[in-house]
Amino acid sequence: MLGVFSSSIVSPPDELVAAGSRTPSPKTTAAALWKRFQEKNASAVSVEIGEHVHLAYTHHNESPWKPRSFAVKDEVFCLFEGVLENLGHLRQQYGLGKSANEVLLVIEAYKALRDRAPYPANHVVGHLSGSFAFIVFDKSTSTLFLASDKNGKVPLYWGITADGYVAFADDAELLKGACGKSLASFPQGCFYSTAVGGLMCYENPKNKITAVPAKEEEIWGATFKVEGPAVVAARQ
Repeated sequence: MLGVFSSSIVSPPDELVAAGSRTPSPKTTAAALWKRFQEKNASAVSVEIGEHVHLAYTHHNESPWKPRSFAVKDEVFCLFEGVLENLGHLRQQYGLGKSANEVLLVIEAYKALRDRAPYPANHVVGHLSGSFAFIVFDKSTSTLFLASDKNGKVPLYWGITADGYVAFADDAELLKGACGKSLASFPQGCFYSTAVGGLMCYENPKNKITAVPAKEEEIWGATFKVEGPAVVAARQ
């Protein structure tokens, strides 16, 4: 899956901007990255939301244990990869029918977060159990909300294109040519929300996240780590 967002939606992390300034760090534009994804995946489903957001996914080379799905409801767009082990319980919690799958569940969970303030964002993701990564974009508020599971079972990467777009994908190779050394692995057990001001750990929301610069010879620009002792947030 692939999500590409302009700087008007997402402010690029300073650590990735600095890493991308190192040389050599060849990059391409967001449009070139988008084109590459479509050429590599002839059966890709893609969506352009105005001039600032591109979302795409494909079932090509999809794992049966980590399927990809896409849905949109009430101007909330969601890409989801993986499975939720507690989907049945969550359907009841959010008042959904038995036909609701993971991607629809995440949309409802996001809407609950948005509409029932101050509903803690870390609780929304912390209630999800399983292997997953998702990208949610709310067109009505121009809000981005994404996360990966606490064990990183579904890989997620992010980086900055030559024209300053922030790209997220489950394929590191796809981003390497577009993002140069601004490429990094998205930290497991964390979420990113433009509504709450950036990157947070949902297992330990009070712990600071720092980026450790990578060595010059490495392709990765930085490694994001959660500081401090593990104090798991309450899920009730």
